[in-house]
Amino acid sequence: MLDLPVSVACSRLDEIVDDVRVRHEPVFLTRGGRRVAAVIDAEDLDRLLGAAEDLADIEAARAARAEVSAQGSIPWDRVKADLGLI
Repeated sequence: MLDLPVSVACSRLDEIVDDVRVRHEPVFLTRGGRRVAAVIDAEDLDRLLGAAEDLADIEAARAARAEVSAQGSIPWDRVKADLGLI
């Protein structure tokens, strides 16, 4: 992974984008020695976002199972009544 000051990256953006797409490694942009942004291949970002969504869904399912386990299930007749279906 490469760290570059934003001022340097501005003059080399075409080269940086091409390199990121080929190597599939992000380039971190810095200001004052601190990372402030990153250039990352779009397909890599899509995969990362998909993985993050999958993990969030898994965590939500775990939380729902834990809630059902703690409270017990709700009888179907009660669900229908709560929804005004009876």
